[in-house]
Amino acid sequence: MTSAPSVTPIATERADLGSGRLGDGVVPASVWRPLRDAHEAAIGERTDAHIARRMRQETHPVEDFLFTYYPFKVGQLKKWHPGPGARIELLTEADRRYFDRRWYRIDDDRKIAEVDLDSWRADRGDGAKFIASLLASTLDREANFGCFGIHEWAMVYRLTDEERRHQQVPLRLSPAETDAVVEGHRIQCSHHDAFRFFTAPARPLNTLQPSREGMVANEQPGCLHAGMDLYKWAMKISPIADSALVVDCFDLALDIRTLDMEASPYDLRGWGYGVVAIETAAGKAEYMARQKEFSARAQELRRRLLEVLAAAGVHPR
Repeated sequence: MTSAPSVTPIATERADLGSGRLGDGVVPASVWRPLRDAHEAAIGERTDAHIARRMRQETHPVEDFLFTYYPFKVGQLKKWHPGPGARIELLTEADRRYFDRRWYRIDDDRKIAEVDLDSWRADRGDGAKFIASLLASTLDREANFGCFGIHEWAMVYRLTDEERRHQQVPLRLSPAETDAVVEGHRIQCSHHDAFRFFTAPARPLNTLQPSREGMVANEQPGCLHAGMDLYKWAMKISPIADSALVVDCFDLALDIRTLDMEASPYDLRGWGYGVVAIETAAGKAEYMARQKEFSARAQELRRRLLEVLAAAGVHPR
């Protein structure tokens, strides 16, 4: 089975390995510039193929999701952020121009840049409190590993070929067999943004009716979409989440998206991906094993996101 392309981890040289932040004190230019350059190169490795496809007006059913479903451009992802508390040494005008952007401040001597926490909290504090509350409640909740990715099947339930997303990708089973998989499972999707894409006939089949207002009460750490969304939350709190943390969230989202589509009704073997046949016992076992691994990674990232939010003075409501 072919999974998502491998990518090179980013070198960090962190002073505070527990939180992923550079730590207190002034970060010399000789330290932060290589980190920035490594970050930009690593993002290029993760996004160059997407940009090339976009220039050719081509689409990819797995990898493009992180750039179409989530509203973040590659340029935003490439910007390097040291995280709250780091004081960045500025030696040249190019250094100063790099940090001449929103939610950063440069001292009167123009020698130090750092995140402007007061300005960021004034602009984003309320939204960040919601994110902290969602992360904390999900972190503390028991994981449910029994969904088997039926949400993707519910998104094509009783649709014609012309109505389906991913027109360039065939279904693995016939339409009738695909519908039978939905009807033969107990659907228990707890994620609002997945549920809202269910077809109209599939929505009443879900045991829950998740809403945006109920996210804090409903999201649970076994949910693949909740794990993918950590990338969204990391970007939403920018520049509070340091770039190493953002990339870890991005990588998890891509890995989860791979399983999401390999376990879907779509046949992606022509794209180099495998099949997790969740309509079989073996497929269910594989799905659950990978889901548990991703859930553990997601829980660690939730802790790190809560740590950087706390360092910025933001706590759950």
